[in-house]
Amino acid sequence: MWNFNDVKTIKHRNGYIFYIVFDDGLEGEIDFSEYLNKGPVFEPLKNVSFFSAAHVENGTITWPNGADVAPETLYEKLEVVNKRF
Repeated sequence: MWNFNDVKTIKHRNGYIFYIVFDDGLEGEIDFSEYLNKGPVFEPLKNVSFFSAAHVENGTITWPNGADVAPETLYEKLEVVNKRF
């Protein structure tokens, strides 16, 4: 359960995948390809060079054009991924 946790580090893996680490130690890979067709703000992310230029800002992953994904969404995705293993 997300308790206002912040993303601390990100590392681009390949394609549209980032390895994300939260401040409480939850970590794992997230495939962001599902966001590429979610509206004009995500359109530039189709370019892998632009996609890989993401950074951590205000506790979540953010791209140079201001696109971001809510940290609670990322946290929930990682909880699901980690339960599979």
